[in-house]
Amino acid sequence: MKRGLRAQLVHAGQMLVGMPSYDAYLAHMRDHHPGEAVMSYREFFNDRQAARFGGGGRGGFRCC
Repeated sequence: MKRGLRAQLVHAGQMLVGMPSYDAYLAHMRDHHPGEAVMSYREFFNDRQAARFGGGGRGGFRCC
């Protein structure tokens, strides 16, 4: 399936900054954790940001 240029650029940008794919997360949950609740895109994004940058008392690093 072909993706549009905008979708390709968004994906490339996410890969450059280390943002995991929501589609990959959904596929993982479907394949390995059927029946469990999945995070919305917003929840997924916030969770990955917190894991990477140390928000909400989680690991990661802080610049300041």
